[in-house]
Amino acid sequence: MSRTCQVTGATPGFGHHVSHSHRRTKRRFDVNVQRKTYWVPSLNRRVTLTLSARGIKTVDVRGIDVVVADIQARGGRI
Repeated sequence: MSRTCQVTGATPGFGHHVSHSHRRTKRRFDVNVQRKTYWVPSLNRRVTLTLSARGIKTVDVRGIDVVVADIQARGGRI
């Protein structure tokens, strides 16, 4: 599963581990991504989305119908 939120578009960030001696090695800051299933009345079916924690809150505030319409308008696959 790619670590990308379908609602917010959040992707992993990159940086360095910094040791006590200040050596730097590459690391990756992953997004808190989870699979959630919602019932979408306008489509009359269940939809499984890959969402970050902020994406889940966005769905709660705006509603699943509006969010699914936005994803489809961008050309995203549901």
